[in-house]
Order: sequence, then C-alpha cells, then structure tokens
Amino acid sequence: MDIRDIRIFLQPQMEKVEALIKASLETDIALLDASNKRFREHPGKMLRPALTLLAAGAAGEVTEDTLRYAAATELLHNATLMHDDVVDGATERRGLPTVFKFMGGGPAVLMGDFWLVKCIGRVLSAQNVTFRVVRLYADTLSHLAEGELLQMGKASKGDTTQEDYLRIIYGKTASLFEVAGLTAAISVGASEAEISALGGFARELGLAFQIKDDIFDYLDPSAALGKPVGIDLREQKITQPLLCALETLAPAEQQRVRTLVTQAADKPEYVAEIQEIVKKSGGAQAAVTRMEAHKKAALAYLDILPDSLEKAYLIGLADYVVDRSV
Repeated sequence: MDIRDIRIFLQPQMEKVEALIKASLETDIALLDASNKRFREHPGKMLRPALTLLAAGAAGEVTEDTLRYAAATELLHNATLMHDDVVDGATERRGLPTVFKFMGGGPAVLMGDFWLVKCIGRVLSAQNVTFRVVRLYADTLSHLAEGELLQMGKASKGDTTQEDYLRIIYGKTASLFEVAGLTAAISVGASEAEISALGGFARELGLAFQIKDDIFDYLDPSAALGKPVGIDLREQKITQPLLCALETLAPAEQQRVRTLVTQAADKPEYVAEIQEIVKKSGGAQAAVTRMEAHKKAALAYLDILPDSLEKAYLIGLADYVVDRSV
C-alpha cells in the first residue's frame, strides 16, 4: 500500500483539518500572519492528523471532535518544531530555512508559543471535550519538554543508555503520536480497550518513526534523501544505531567512543570516525531490527479492532513509517 493511497482516501477529511488549522492561526499582526503563511506553505507529512483520522475511523465514525483533535495535534507538533530549531540552532528543516533562520530566536519562540496556544484553543473548541482529553495534552507537553531536556543533559556527558534513549524518543516523538491515537479513539466513543489499543499502536509507531529518523543520520550521503547526515553526532546525540554499535565493543572502546561523541561538535573528524565504527559493527542494521520490533508491537495492538479499510490503512501507515526514505 502506497502512502499516496492513504492521502487520497483521507483528502476530504484532511482538507477540513487544514481549514481548522488555518482558522486557528488567523491574526491581524502582519509579521505573525506572514510568517504563519510562509511556514504553512510546506506543511510536511501531516502524519499525525492522518493517524488521528484513521484511528478514529477504525474504532467508529469520524466526528467533528476528531477533526479538532487532529488539527490540535498538528498545531502542537509544529510549535515544538519551532522551539526545537531554536534549541538546536537549526537553520534548515524540510529542505527550507527554519523560522529560527529567517526570524531569529526570539520571534521563533514567540511564534511557537502562538501555535501552542492555538493548539489548546482548538482542543477546547471540541463539542465533547473532557478533562481527560485536556489532561492528555497537558501530559504530552510535559513529556515533550522532559524528552528534550533529558537529551540535552545527556549530550555533554556522552552516557546515554538504551533506557535513556527510549525515554528520550518517547518524550520527543512517540508521546505526540500516542495522544493522536488516544484522542482519536475518545472522539468516537470507543471502548476503553480500544482506546488503550489505539494509544499503544500510536506509541509504538512513534518509537519506530524516531528510530527511522535516527538511522538516516548514519546513511551514506547519497542515500539519505532529504536529510543531511551526521547532524545528531555533531549535536552530541547518542541514538539507536550508535547504541547498537556500542553493544559490540569492549568496555574500554565503548568509553573511548562515548568520549569522541562529547567532542564531536568541535572535531568533525570524530563524526566520520564514529560513523565508520557504526558501519563496521552493523549498528544501523541492528537499529532496523529494533525499529521493526516496534512496528510488530504496534500492529499487534490492532488485533482488537474489526477489519475495515481504516484498519488496513493503519497497517499501511506502519509500513510507510519504516520503509520511507525521507
């Protein structure tokens, strides 16, 4: 199943989600309005709204609240991207200049804050919004901040463990997938078992998604379509491919490599050395195995749901996450 099939299937509903996002961002502040429009010209994969719509359809019938939660989750996702780019000093995203690049750090933070507030407003605009849903979004915000700060704290020490890594990528990425699945199920009045299952599916899908992103950082530059390589190492981040490589090394060599990571920001030659170590040890291939395990765990959660086109497309979405080249 091709991702284009999913997008065609969801197009009528996705257009409604995009209209809600556009309405949420309306402002008479010229600078903000122009920046919002510039950012929205390249909306990215819209993967989280797609997940919300498919999960809701697999458990019931998409409602107006489903559309609002889909829009809210995408607003939150983009708010965090703007903030992350400031934190990382990133000047390019999706092959284009970041808000941080063309506006500066201060305005980028404020613009991210604006999108964040609009996310909250969109959640509260739902007809049947409950404290439970508000709590889910609040918890997700906490996880996002904790994941980013844990990664920052570990970067200078070079002591990231597998447990640390999973906590980081849950907080930074999978928690947002999870809230998409949970609120989708809630929006259609799904049973508690179905809510839990769709949350579990989305969480595992998010973990697989982030591992795939981290694998890109170790690809041959000619194969890394749409994403520069070596960025994570230059930011002193120890991710799944390197963790898998470290497992094959003797303790003393492990410590030496971790020390190289802490100095990689100032020594480009260390990036190349670490990449070669990962290549020789099969670290990227081992990371693929870990990613596939999360995909398998995600699909197992769908067993509770009746067969439907939406369920089939959720399976297709999982295939896309692990097979994509960007």
